[in-house]
Amino acid sequence: MSKQNQKEAVFNAVKTVIETNGGTFTEGSNAAEMITKTQREAVVKTLVDGFKAGTIELNKIFDDSKISAYASGLVSNWLRKDKRLNGGAAYTPSKTGSTRSTDPQIKAMKALLASGQVTDPAGIEEINTFIANRQAEIVKAKRPSISVNFDALPESLREKFAAQVAVSAQ
Repeated sequence: MSKQNQKEAVFNAVKTVIETNGGTFTEGSNAAEMITKTQREAVVKTLVDGFKAGTIELNKIFDDSKISAYASGLVSNWLRKDKRLNGGAAYTPSKTGSTRSTDPQIKAMKALLASGQVTDPAGIEEINTFIANRQAEIVKAKRPSISVNFDALPESLREKFAAQVAVSAQ
């Protein structure tokens, strides 16, 4: 017996639950807008039952208290990502890029904090301040340089801000 992959299992469960409850599901519809809370719970239960029966692929072992949460997250994931379930829209993540720093200084300071070697609040605060300052330096270095054509500004703004910019550049 071959196991169903998780993406297909979610798609089939959503389609079955909607159609079982009198709805009409067409591939490419926005299932998140069609499915009720009760129907979503039925989808999650279908997945949990499939995991327990071994008919849906599952590489990690979950206890009963966590498998339902895993299945719920799986449903949310594929309702967003599967074009057959999300109205045909291409998935774009809401957050891009890594939240982890690759800067060696930040890594070393975070490792120092995590090691437990620094326990006094003042020392911890000092390290956190250094981390924040270093992160600000990195952001500033990545920020594109913008040049302003002060000659194109109205004369009153040119006089006011050209002097301020000249002072801050020193």
